[in-house]
Amino acid sequence: MAARSIASLTVSFGLVAIPVKLYTATESKGGISFNLLHKKCGSRVRYQTMCARENIPIERDEIVKGYEFAKDQYVMFAPDELKALEEVGTHSADIVEFVPIAAIDPVYFDKAYYLAPDKGGAKPYALFAKALREAGRCAIGHWATRGKSYIVMIRPVEDGLVMQQLLYDNEVRSINDLDIPRTEVKPAELKLAQQLIDSQSAETFDPTQYKDDVAARIEAAVQQKVEGEQITLAAEPEGGAQIIDLMEALRASLEKKGGGAAPASKGAAATKAARKPAKRVAALDVEDAAAPAPKRKAAKRTK
Repeated sequence: MAARSIASLTVSFGLVAIPVKLYTATESKGGISFNLLHKKCGSRVRYQTMCARENIPIERDEIVKGYEFAKDQYVMFAPDELKALEEVGTHSADIVEFVPIAAIDPVYFDKAYYLAPDKGGAKPYALFAKALREAGRCAIGHWATRGKSYIVMIRPVEDGLVMQQLLYDNEVRSINDLDIPRTEVKPAELKLAQQLIDSQSAETFDPTQYKDDVAARIEAAVQQKVEGEQITLAAEPEGGAQIIDLMEALRASLEKKGGGAAPASKGAAATKAARKPAKRVAALDVEDAAAPAPKRKAAKRTK
């Protein structure tokens, strides 16, 4: 089915204006949706809006919006007052600067839209996309719609342009707020970790490799229910978390991937030998004892 445009707007920078059509680039599946039912009769559950003070149901037209400026104290706003505070839609994305694409942390990425040229916009659209692509930059600008103002990034992709809404600075938490301890990484550990990364590296990302197994499992269970079959619950895995040696885990991961493990350093080998179970050490001692011992001269007897 052909994609349907959700809006038309103009991308403008300087004296250049590019008419484009807007298309949603993503859709939220949201998983499998369940309804709440009355267990006794299977009917849908309906909720009422209640007044917390009078404990009586109220109608929708009796509800207004309010802002809590202090504990349990509100100022109320009528719908027309809120409407007056909204941003007026501009129907345009006004570019203010161009920055390297890598300069924007993906943590700021929000909703994405595809842009396609509108009538009369094919030539400037193609020129703009190619110029961005060859410069390795993206355009940053403002876009106002539905009463809100957004920061947007317009970036080139292989076949066109994507307009990405960006979060404002105060909407992104700083990683410095986390208590992440500084931990020393040994060169041998780093080398093995890099080998493991190399063994699982790819030059491109193929999203078709990844499937929503949980959604598929729920859909199958729903179908079983519809057909009157009994659902078998999967058994929980036994045992708890295991504490393992980091170097050994990295080597085992490499061997599992067929990448081969790097030879252990002398220090690591000594540590490994020291950690061997007692039975294993005993077995080594037995083997050593079985080896022929060097001949020694017999001691002279004293009378």
